[in-house]
Amino acid sequence: MDKYYITTAIAYTSGKPHIGNTYEIVLADAIARYKRQKGFDVYFQTGTDEHGEKIEIKAREKGVTPQEYVDSVASEIKNIWDIMNTSYDKFVRTTDPVHEKQVQKIFKKMYDKGDIYLGKYEGMYCTPCESFFTESQLVDGKCPDCGREVKKASEEAYFFRLSKYQDKLVEYYNSHPDFIKPDARKNEMINNFIKPGLQDLCVSRTSFSWGIPVDFDPKHVVYVWLDALTNYITNIGYDVDNPSPMFNKLWPADLHLIGKDIIRFHTIYWPCFLMSLDLPLPKQVFGHPWLLFGNDKMSKSKGNIMYADDLVKYFGVDAVRYYVLHEIPYANDGSISYETLIERINSDLANVLGNLVNRSITMANKYFNGQVKNTKENDTLDNDLIASVKKLELKIDDKMDRLEIGSALDDIFEVLRKSNKYIDDTMPWSLAKDENNNKRLETVIYNLLETIRVCAVALRPFLPDTSDEILKQLNIKDELCTFNENNLYSTGVPSPLFVRINKEEKLKEIGEN
Repeated sequence: MDKYYITTAIAYTSGKPHIGNTYEIVLADAIARYKRQKGFDVYFQTGTDEHGEKIEIKAREKGVTPQEYVDSVASEIKNIWDIMNTSYDKFVRTTDPVHEKQVQKIFKKMYDKGDIYLGKYEGMYCTPCESFFTESQLVDGKCPDCGREVKKASEEAYFFRLSKYQDKLVEYYNSHPDFIKPDARKNEMINNFIKPGLQDLCVSRTSFSWGIPVDFDPKHVVYVWLDALTNYITNIGYDVDNPSPMFNKLWPADLHLIGKDIIRFHTIYWPCFLMSLDLPLPKQVFGHPWLLFGNDKMSKSKGNIMYADDLVKYFGVDAVRYYVLHEIPYANDGSISYETLIERINSDLANVLGNLVNRSITMANKYFNGQVKNTKENDTLDNDLIASVKKLELKIDDKMDRLEIGSALDDIFEVLRKSNKYIDDTMPWSLAKDENNNKRLETVIYNLLETIRVCAVALRPFLPDTSDEILKQLNIKDELCTFNENNLYSTGVPSPLFVRINKEEKLKEIGEN
């Protein structure tokens, strides 16, 4: 069985994650579930990034220790990941003593190799991003990443010789064209960072203490990116002296799934760190787009933040999962509002999917007491529907291999829409009026039930609870994603999967809470 190691970026414990942050874990979960369904031995890792000056400041403001602060936020993040029904295998924390010990050993190995040296940093520093910038990198005098104010700072620091690995990195990009996806992100890295020449990277700090101490120079703490990025190897058993069998099995990662705003760290810094450690590079880094509120990036200062747990309370887990997976394009930012969420639930989930399942099972029960077999009285209408069902798995495989998750969902819903049209075209209620049409009627109902079953199996990575509920109502165990002409159905009692939402009433309910 082939392994598949997938990671999300670890969430920074500065506060509660909004739905835009939560999108990443749901996206990773859909990919992990899909790969398991295809027979891969999947290891899915997520977690929290817990060190840094920003945490130290926030803890001080709240009158608690940094550890108490991150314990509370990490617990909240894990709770939201669980609310969203994500199937991660490990939730990592960078305050874990095992991780901290390995980071110290990694730092020392790079130092002993000559890849880390002591110097002095002078530049413009952005506290929220915990990043230094030169004057030329600033945008309108502000941080190029977050747009906030920067301050002049100078301190003794250890540096990593990023420049040493520039040529090797370019060579890797050229020989592994799928390393960075989408392609636009790769072009951005080459043109904005590599062509101007890589600058050596500050990898320690002395102006705050909430971090992993450099064990041979304890007034320094390891800078956040060397600490955070190495979580992908320390938590699967990497050890400088003796890597574990688990590490040897899982590394290199098959996919690092991250937000487009941290692509630089994962496709420039991280590969160079790995080269320094003589380790293979991850197979692919996918910098996904953002989920915007309307047309704006979500931020507390704008008051336009939506939280996943609130959305689940109003709309249910699978409705929220469907929206974020379907509405964010492969390479462009997506948008969310309560209005569009309600519209999508009503049109796709209640009308197309829910209505189809309810109508079909109701007819199976009404006309055949739920006992349906394939009498194979097909005509061109049936053959057209069956052909589209038979092509579905290959279409989904193609889209998922390219990480076009929204398009894979579109393919499933195209078959569901076709099934609704098939009901209108075959008119089972008319066939039922004449006993001579009984075999033809049973074929029509069979084709509907079997198509729904295949679509339910196909939907499982995206809408796991809904998939289970459909198969329960169909009362069938067949979980192959292909049309089977010889199933026997004994359908259960239909119950609505998704109820249409009254937009005005729901918006009023949300506004009052």
